[in-house]
Amino acid sequence: MNRTTALRRVGLLVLGVNAILVVAKGGVYLATGSIAVGSEAVNSLADGVYSLVVVWGLYVTTQPPDPDHPHGHERIEPFVSLFVALGILIAGVAVLYNAVQSIETGAVAVGGLPAIAVLGGAAGVKYLLYRYCLRMSRTYHSPAIEATALDNRADVLTALAALIGVLGASVGWPVLDPVAGAVVSLGIMYTGIEIVVDNVGYLIGVAPPEELREEIIDRALSHPDVHGVHDVVPHHVGPEVDVSLHLEIEGNRSLTDAHDIETDVVESIRDIPEVDDVFVHLDPKELGEWKDTDDSYTDGTDTNGIE
Repeated sequence: MNRTTALRRVGLLVLGVNAILVVAKGGVYLATGSIAVGSEAVNSLADGVYSLVVVWGLYVTTQPPDPDHPHGHERIEPFVSLFVALGILIAGVAVLYNAVQSIETGAVAVGGLPAIAVLGGAAGVKYLLYRYCLRMSRTYHSPAIEATALDNRADVLTALAALIGVLGASVGWPVLDPVAGAVVSLGIMYTGIEIVVDNVGYLIGVAPPEELREEIIDRALSHPDVHGVHDVVPHHVGPEVDVSLHLEIEGNRSLTDAHDIETDVVESIRDIPEVDDVFVHLDPKELGEWKDTDDSYTDGTDTNGIE
């Protein structure tokens, strides 16, 4: 399955599951008046709204390159994730306000067996959805799907918190129902903040983890005709990584040989799933353009007196 098809299927699945949960939780809330269940219904409604945004965003980001976007549309994806985060934060604040009002006024209700059933079922469904989205986000390197996975993970915890509140209310502590609603709200807001932190880095072009940089260097130096590497600069362009680097090769190589070496190294680095594009500058090793910094790497052979 290609990336486009996979991501669109994930978005539609998440949208469908959230729509079902909104109906189920909303129905139980209307029947019982449980603040904990009502908070979870709002949470699922927010999930449903952002699922629509994710489906739209994934449709846009998986469009092929065009003259106006020659490198594709993947840079839109972090903006989709930030929109998701905004919706989550707004929902969290609304749920917290409702819970606090219920505690202050004493207007609490006992959800009973229907509330227990819907919250327990929601926790199980959300856990399965979390595992699925996490696996797909890692397979296809999608920050929007990763944000969705994180939200589903938080939904598991908030559903369990709401379930504890409903159970407590059922055995004689009705105030636990709105308290559980407040706990749910904090979990919702934490998820929103986590998504913001993760995706701002994509937008400002932060460097990827050092492990990825080391793998890029290892792949470049693994070519038998590459004697050194320097000025290695990987950086995020949206969720994907662009790489620029200098390769040191023997200066008496023909243009055809140099082209073949560059092509081999570029293809090897591009095979790294996170990497989108690679830009290589070739230097004759005899010039000794090594730098006395941590950004120069050689194969250990003598280079005009410099190793």
